[in-house]
Amino acid sequence: MISPVTGTTRNAPPFRYDIVGSFLRTDEIKAARSLHAQREITDGQLYDIENAEIAKLLEQEKALGLKAVTDGEFRRSWWHLDFFLGIQGTSKIMLGQAGGTKEPVNRAESFKITGKIAFGDHPMVTEFSTLHQLAGETLAKMTIPSPALFHMVQDYNGNEVYSDSEMLYQDIIGVYRDAIQAFYNAGCRYLQLDDTSWGTLCSGRHRAHLRSRGVDPDRLAKDYVRLINESIALRPVDMTIVLHVCRGNFRSTWFAAGGYAPVAEELFSNTEVDAFFLEYDNERSGDFEPLRFIRDQLVVLGLVTTKHGGLESKEQLIARIEEAAQYVDIDQLCLSTQCGFASTEEGNILTEEEQWDKLRLVIETANEIWV
Repeated sequence: MISPVTGTTRNAPPFRYDIVGSFLRTDEIKAARSLHAQREITDGQLYDIENAEIAKLLEQEKALGLKAVTDGEFRRSWWHLDFFLGIQGTSKIMLGQAGGTKEPVNRAESFKITGKIAFGDHPMVTEFSTLHQLAGETLAKMTIPSPALFHMVQDYNGNEVYSDSEMLYQDIIGVYRDAIQAFYNAGCRYLQLDDTSWGTLCSGRHRAHLRSRGVDPDRLAKDYVRLINESIALRPVDMTIVLHVCRGNFRSTWFAAGGYAPVAEELFSNTEVDAFFLEYDNERSGDFEPLRFIRDQLVVLGLVTTKHGGLESKEQLIARIEEAAQYVDIDQLCLSTQCGFASTEEGNILTEEEQWDKLRLVIETANEIWV
């Protein structure tokens, strides 16, 4: 079909068709992690198996035509905790069940600050270096949770180390500045900050809960924009940093609903990232009108869901992109899935074949619009 809107191709990240990052874990990865948990294989043996499976994944990503590739987060159990627990001064904690809510509790794990935080010798830097080497000439994309989410999670879990809130903010900023430089030194030129705190701040239910705790969600939004901006302020000029806003993605479930309107002006007008990856796969994310606050950044529309295997209509996707282009110039728009396929190692409820079909649809649709 001929698209009613057309734009130009793009050779820098984010690309006209892009990915959020995580992929369904292969049977080999699952088996190896199980054996490792039972201490039947060593850390080194697990790493070698992961390398082999990541190499296969990279070949599939390249064969599909992706211009930026990831390791599928194959080495992670969680999309966020693995990074947080690699930061000095943090420890794993176990949570009670969230009785009376629909929020998924997966292994009921989280983290808590137990000492002065610092980036230190984080294992994910080595993991990215390996990815960078395996990717060869193809751009390797790194995904980590955002500094705003670090603050939100530790706040819910209690913090007995930092009595001064500004000191905590400054130490989080220091952690992320060191992280960004370390990943850059390892070859990273495309970094994504994944962030469910903004999904929380879009939700009427969660905003009411914050107020019940004495937290002003609008003040928190301003604080989180500052936290993100100061964390990325020293990034090298040739490093692209994007922000992915998520509403939850554990085994095809979600925890927050609500359009971007409550945070749009603060988030889109003031955050100094290069692009926003925004969920727009169903009514939970609202309409496109809040995009009117976008300045010169790019917006990667997450129109293709990873929550199930049903394939969207290409015609409908093109129509929705045309609708979004009423608020943001078509050459500031790109297309992706709404989230990753496996934000935790359990993965979403779809098959690997359906996963790749989703990405083919993203690529084919993008190629009909940006020519």
